[in-house]
Amino acid sequence: MKRLTCSIVGLMLVCVSLCASVKTVEPEIDTTRVLRNPLSGWVMYLSRGWDGDFWEKTGYDEIQAVGGRTLKVSDYASVAYVRTSWSSMEPEEGKYFWTDPDSRISRLLRSAQSRGLKLAFRIVVDGRDQGQNTPLYVRDAGAEGFETKIGHGMCFTAYADDPVFQEKYAKFITALADRFNDADEVEFIDAYGLGKWGEGHAVVYKDPANKQAVFDWITDLYSKTFTKVPLFVHYHRLIGDANKDSWGPVAPESYGMLESAIAKGYSLRHDAFGMTGYYQKWEEDFAKSHNFKLPIIMEGGWITGAHHRYWIDPSRRYREGHPEDVREGEYEISEYTHVNMMDLRAGNETHSWFMTPDPQNPSRSLVEKVITHGGYRLYPSRISFENKSSKGGTLSISHRWENMGWGYCPTNIPQMEQRYKVAFALLDGNGDVVFISVDEASDLSKWIKGNATDYDYKMPLAEVVRGRYTLAVALVDVWRGSVPAIEMAVQTSLLTDSGWLKLGQVRIR
Repeated sequence: MKRLTCSIVGLMLVCVSLCASVKTVEPEIDTTRVLRNPLSGWVMYLSRGWDGDFWEKTGYDEIQAVGGRTLKVSDYASVAYVRTSWSSMEPEEGKYFWTDPDSRISRLLRSAQSRGLKLAFRIVVDGRDQGQNTPLYVRDAGAEGFETKIGHGMCFTAYADDPVFQEKYAKFITALADRFNDADEVEFIDAYGLGKWGEGHAVVYKDPANKQAVFDWITDLYSKTFTKVPLFVHYHRLIGDANKDSWGPVAPESYGMLESAIAKGYSLRHDAFGMTGYYQKWEEDFAKSHNFKLPIIMEGGWITGAHHRYWIDPSRRYREGHPEDVREGEYEISEYTHVNMMDLRAGNETHSWFMTPDPQNPSRSLVEKVITHGGYRLYPSRISFENKSSKGGTLSISHRWENMGWGYCPTNIPQMEQRYKVAFALLDGNGDVVFISVDEASDLSKWIKGNATDYDYKMPLAEVVRGRYTLAVALVDVWRGSVPAIEMAVQTSLLTDSGWLKLGQVRIR
């Protein structure tokens, strides 16, 4: 009869079967640490009116949270999202902001990157309710459009189907992609941007019959230029519609249009989470039909600290003067929808997220609850391995992985192409990696909450010199030499400085 001995080593439970020379490791999970992983976590919004004292003026470096704690918002976010106008990015034809390091947007992006945040963009062209979002050189070149009174002036917006507008816009997006088509720098592109606020509704055409053609044109443009950065489209029942009131019954073309964008590599986002008059059953059903097939990004709809009267929401669950009701409503629909990323917008919106306690744990904020349960949070729950083998043979490893979060790791989307995999490494006596072997069968996109995923792997040893090593595991980037890339939800004390999780000693004879 085999005898099993168990002991606590550090923070890791180790069980060793003495007869079989097999070690089983169950790492202690980490439920609270902020994990900055691709397409997971919090998106921090940066103001289009940014200036040099942005961080101080917004109070983002000293924000109050549950329990009177003072926190820094950028420590909780993964991405800096810049939703701004075409005219601010290219005020004159061929004069792009990124060629001028002293431009307002260049300084804005550097300040975000210095805080460890990746970038994301939406480019808005429609000036209604905002201002001159399309550069005036487009009108001067002959584009047709319409004017809207903003304050004491007028702003010009080109028709979405105008050929001059499309020519100039395509030239700009091509140049933007030449500079920012880099997934290591840019997290995603919100890649549609037409209509009011760039949300894809109330689009104005010269001929509304061109709705489908315009949608095909712009989704083709982004998918052909941004080939390495994930693209997102705003999913709703009136995508691209010319309905001047912005909302109404489902347009019969909406489903097919969105599916055509998905076929080109798009994923999904919506800007009205918690607004039950806008985010209705059609949107809920569309998102659910794509759960764990595509990542979904949410933006809360109601602005609780400004002009929106959130207490008139059709759900009747938001009390006037209680923004925490809205935050809880957004949390619940985000969990139901299995979103990967949530928004921290400027001003009172961000403050109310941090000031709203987790109903199940009032000492923590809803922000911290999302960190534990939102997006994806991957960890190895059990790894068994032989602790000795022979050179030229293999090392048998059984590994089980789980996901604590309600989202998923989207390695299945075209811009990732299974970029991230499980890999095992052998470390020498100095802790240096001397050999790495990737388990190509591992597919992180299949790791869904509540379903453990098991693999049996034979680590080849033909290239390994005889000796004693420490076996380690990581979720690596195979595009960059299989370096650890996806942060695992395990205690940091168990990790090497480069992110490998040490499992135990092995001997190669």
